[in-house]
Formats: sequence, C-alpha cells, structure tokens
Amino acid sequence: MFSVIIAALAILGLGFVTFHISVRKKRRRAFLLSQEIPEEWREILRKDFPRYRALPDDVRKSLEGHIQVLMAEKHFEPCGSLDLVDPSMKLLISAQAALLLVRLRKHGFYRKLKSILVYPTAFHDSGRRRFDLSEEKDGSGVLGESWSTGSVILSWESVLAGARNADDGMNVTIHEFAHQLDQDDGVADGVPILRDKTAYQTWAKIFLRNYEELTKEVESGKGHRSLIDPYGATNPAEFFAVASETFYEEARQLKKEQPDLYGELEAFYGVDPATWRAV
Repeated sequence: MFSVIIAALAILGLGFVTFHISVRKKRRRAFLLSQEIPEEWREILRKDFPRYRALPDDVRKSLEGHIQVLMAEKHFEPCGSLDLVDPSMKLLISAQAALLLVRLRKHGFYRKLKSILVYPTAFHDSGRRRFDLSEEKDGSGVLGESWSTGSVILSWESVLAGARNADDGMNVTIHEFAHQLDQDDGVADGVPILRDKTAYQTWAKIFLRNYEELTKEVESGKGHRSLIDPYGATNPAEFFAVASETFYEEARQLKKEQPDLYGELEAFYGVDPATWRAV
C-alpha cells in the first residue's frame, strides 16, 4: 500500500513539474514575442535578408519575435569543417524559418524540432529516414534535409544564398522547414495540420490537381513550363515544400498563374506575400 502511495505521489509530482515547465515556457515565449531585436540584428537582416525590408510593419514585428523564440529554443550544431554556428548565422536561419510562422495557427514553434545541424557547403546524404531537398550543387552533395526525428540539416552556403536572393524561387531553409510543418502530424504527405475538416477537403482537391498537373508535365518530357520546380513532382510532400518556396519567393507570379494553389497557401500561412513591397 505504501509503495502505491509513493508511486501516486511521484506521478503527481511529475505532472506538477511538467505543468510548471509548460507555464514557464509560455511566459518566456510571450516575453520574447513582445521584445524588439537589437539594432545590430536589424542591420544584418537588412543586408543579408532583403525580404525583411519588404515586410509590412506588423509582419516584421511578428517575425522579430518569432526569430527570438527559435534562437532561444533550438540547438544549432556545426558539422563537417564548420567550427561554429555564430549568432549571425543563427539569426539568418531563424529569420527564414520564422517567416513561415508569423501568421500560422497553432504551430508550436516547430514543436518536434530540437536541433539544426549546419554544414559549410553541400554535404553527403546520411541515408537516414527523412524527406530532403536532394538536389546537388556542382555534384557535391545534398543542400538540406528534414528529419521526422527532430532535426533539420542545412548547407550554410545555401542558407545564405536563399536569404540574399528573395525572388528566385529557391530557398532551402523555407523548403526544409515546410517539411517540418508537414511532418508535425506524424506523416510527411504534403498535408500539414489544417483548421478543420472543410479545409482538408479543399486542400486535397486543389493540391492534388496541381500536383498531378506538374507530374504529368514532368513525365511528358516536353520541357518544363510550370512555375513550380519539377522537383515538386517527386511526391506530395516535396510538392508542398516546393510550392511553399514559390509562394514566398515568386508570390505575384504564382498568384497570377495558379490562383487556387496560391489561395490555399495564403489561407494556411495567413499571409499574402504578393502584396508585400518588392525587394
């Protein structure tokens, strides 16, 4: 009997500790979301992340708060020949990842993500279970991976290129963090967590049609005409990640050419980048 009481008390104590940590985390997040970032951070963002300058004031403010939460909560680990992930590198990675969260409902700040591993350049495929952006750069390796086990791997060279070029339709950081959103429900299937049953039905209809159109175009071998990168035809998960890149990087053109797809992404992410100032 005594052992049962002790076990019950232990369970209650663990529950109290977990509740306390949860409350403390929420308070810390609320504080960080309300804080302005240092001016030296803004200088880095203006220089190396021109999209920052083009954001509406309210979106920029939200971005700054989300950046601080991600930098505080995620572990950044240097890999390969990289000795250090310095604060400016963490800032640029977090800024691009935070862009997907500024108006997203119940995102949990990439709740499953624990570590962000950074290589100096393209790296060799680890062979582990994940969804990745497996395009090669000069035949040297992979640019990014998203693991369902709680890690994102990035090539710093590609991170920086994606940050500095805001309108070329390619952004490895956005791509891999879109995968994290997709994987949040436990399945990487191109369907992230949506608001309700109706939203899932509409999403399935529109995304499936656009995915199938891209797949048929790529399989026809008649040349690529779609705005969406052909890598998106690999599977639905890659289509969502590539479409997310296009949504943020070539918003006006996507809204013009594929308004139904743009509308679904706008409803999901809660932003309308086609209305943002030109970079």
